[in-house]
Amino acid sequence: MNIGEKIRRLRIEKQLTQEELANRCELSKGFISQVENELTSPSIATLVDILETLGTNLTEFFSDASEEKITFTYEDMFETENEELKYKLKWLIPNAQKNQMEPIMITLEANGRYIEEEPHEGEEFGYVLSGSIILHIGNKKFKVKKGESFYFKPKSNHYISNNGKTQAKVLWISTPPSF
Repeated sequence: MNIGEKIRRLRIEKQLTQEELANRCELSKGFISQVENELTSPSIATLVDILETLGTNLTEFFSDASEEKITFTYEDMFETENEELKYKLKWLIPNAQKNQMEPIMITLEANGRYIEEEPHEGEEFGYVLSGSIILHIGNKKFKVKKGESFYFKPKSNHYISNNGKTQAKVLWISTPPSF
């Protein structure tokens, strides 16, 4: 296995320059270049830092499985529930946190709401599959009904709520992952 070549490929997939990767790992650009060109080998601790920054780990990095998983079944999904706020959160793609976007399904019961999130980098997209919701962004409120969508840059606190009498389901995609 050519470790340097694989690190370079992962870095390019994440659209990072050698300097950006080096800065995030507190290394020099020259060291990253030497690793990618097989002129030096990183210590295990340094390799772990580089791989974490690139969204992977030692097990995945050294795995022979080269096939990227494309489709996912119900068994791949993971669901949590918050009875107090009356919502269910389903992660549709396992380990989506290492990807550039994270799709989830939020089910809000009548008078339910999702947790309020603080401003962050990235973008948010949602599509209401059933029912209707109120999208709260800062001091503004937007009603979004079945078949409608929303898209915004999360520059202020935001959350969704269901003031209706029936359940609402929302497909929500965040970039970068934040759920």
